[in-house]
Amino acid sequence: MESLILDGRQTIILAILVLFLGKWLISKIAFLRDFNIPEPVVGGLIASIVFGLLYAIFNLQFEFELGVRDELLIAFFTTIGLSSRFETLLKGGAQLGILLLLAAFYLGIQNGTGVAVATLAGFDQLVGVIGGSVSLSGGHGTAIAWTPIFRDDHGIALAGEIGIASATFGLILGGLLGGPLARFLVQRHKLEPDSDAVQTIGVEHDGEMIPIDYQRMLRTIFVIFATIGIGIHIDLGLDKLGVQLPTFVSCLFAGILVTNLVPKLFPKANMPKPEQSRSLALISDLSLGLFLAISLMSLQLWTLADLGFAILLMLIAQVVMVLLWGGIVVFRAMGANYDAAVMSSGYVGLALGATPTAIANMTAVTKLYGPSPKAFIIVPLIGAFFIDLANAIVIQLYVGWFG
Repeated sequence: MESLILDGRQTIILAILVLFLGKWLISKIAFLRDFNIPEPVVGGLIASIVFGLLYAIFNLQFEFELGVRDELLIAFFTTIGLSSRFETLLKGGAQLGILLLLAAFYLGIQNGTGVAVATLAGFDQLVGVIGGSVSLSGGHGTAIAWTPIFRDDHGIALAGEIGIASATFGLILGGLLGGPLARFLVQRHKLEPDSDAVQTIGVEHDGEMIPIDYQRMLRTIFVIFATIGIGIHIDLGLDKLGVQLPTFVSCLFAGILVTNLVPKLFPKANMPKPEQSRSLALISDLSLGLFLAISLMSLQLWTLADLGFAILLMLIAQVVMVLLWGGIVVFRAMGANYDAAVMSSGYVGLALGATPTAIANMTAVTKLYGPSPKAFIIVPLIGAFFIDLANAIVIQLYVGWFG
């Protein structure tokens, strides 16, 4: 096998082309637009198919510089924090607790679904856990982290292949199904956004909606990088206390602190206001779009070829369960209103793929139907922090029961 290695600059160039492709296809294909399929998902999926064909036909594998992708993720979550107001957080406090309980409870359902199908198919029951919350709610990172345990301690030789393939399957479906679910809920229940809500994430990229000038953009970039520095120091401090968190979570919290406390402590600081700063919103969109484009175009789709029929059946069952849970339970528990529909679309991306996929789903929905600032606070906090802690506990329980 021959590998073609792309450095950071080349990876970014290709990711931009992938975003252009996704944007162009959505502008031309009404189905993609009407069903809120995110631009980076469309372009990234097509790119990954092309790279998969090159691998299958010419045995040529593309390898990307993923460090730049991780930096984009940190920048994106920092902008999410900087777009968050304490007032919105307080309003969503009860719903944050409700969604946390629902998400944590569903981890058990997700693993139970996997174990049930694995048992019927005659597989080791732990295969159902790998194809459950390990690879779906956990994503590629969790699947890779747990592979040695399932392989070495429990004798599942193909644990890595099953985990990576399942995570890939989930990431793709999570980005494709969240938008259509929101469309169904909005149209069926005739939902509309709050008239007072302001769009701070997912603004339109064209036209006069983005009053950006040199000063605003320079000030916004300065605030973002300064906030990332604060987040990194928070992360280092927590690490010394024995608390392990992803760096982007610390930067998210740093953004929340900066945007809420600095204007009160330093009234003349001229901080960019989330409801007015189109520079902040645009940088947020660019960071998320490029992150997802790189993530999806770097998917190794040939790993899906290793899925047997029974594994594929298990993943289809997982998709059905997530849609039912998100479209019925989450939607009703979160208030059965427009915000709930947006959060349901994000939850599907979260439970099948990853937090950025969830936010991409919600971004596509709010671009079409209107803003939902509450959703952009609650879902990222659940996905970026709480769900990983809950998932670690649930996985340990299932491994103890069926190991």
